Amino acid sequence: MNRERYSAIDGIRGIALLNMIFYHAIWDFVYLFNIDLKWYHSGVSYIWQQAICCTFIFLSGFCYAFGKNNFKRGLYVFFGGALISIVTMIIMPKNPVLFGVLTLIGSCMLIMIILEPLLKRCNLLFGFIISIFLFIFAKNINYGYLGFGSFILFKMPKFLYSNLLTAYFGFPMKSFYSTDYFSIFPWFFLYLAGYFLHHILKKRELMHHLKFSKLKPIEFFGQYSFGIYMLHQPVLYAILSIFL
Repeated sequence: MNRERYSAIDGIRGIALLNMIFYHAIWDFVYLFNIDLKWYHSGVSYIWQQAICCTFIFLSGFCYAFGKNNFKRGLYVFFGGALISIVTMIIMPKNPVLFGVLTLIGSCMLIMIILEPLLKRCNLLFGFIISIFLFIFAKNINYGYLGFGSFILFKMPKFLYSNLLTAYFGFPMKSFYSTDYFSIFPWFFLYLAGYFLHHILKKRELMHHLKFSKLKPIEFFGQYSFGIYMLHQPVLYAILSIFL
């Protein structure tokens, strides 16, 4: 981000990061230390998880315009995700992270470099509404269909779901498994919604409202979210290993 920070964004990102750390700590309890927590598999847990990841991805799209070298930043984040994939495949081969949230965000940043000249010509409000609509409409594309919730409007061709490359884009084969899976579709649409909202607020001269926050202690986590994200799981595992 540039020198002019928007504290409210740091605060919101910090809240999402802390929630993610708690969520992953519980994941470690269940899957690494075999502690049975039935509610973890409930709808409440799913909503919690989705709220965390939606916040991160939406904010990443919102903050895209702050970047001075998005190609370099995109590669940095993408390879951070690749590093996590490699480490988990070696250390936890039964629970690998393939195409996790960092891989997605890095990919979105690189895709935006190509698309932004076209997106700048779009009506901002229309772009925001369409992006949200497409995200909801394609939310279940990983499961083979387009629609709203459990309502199937269109079944995707089965041949699309064939290999790791198609899984990267949103069409995983039956044998695909990842403990943290965020494909290009539908999540790129949520990233786009954040991008459009940024420019809507900027055009209407409302960005100054984001410069102030009442979440000062939490802003630290938002400012250094990438580094904390990369380190939090090894630290969590070490702490839980000591006490459990």
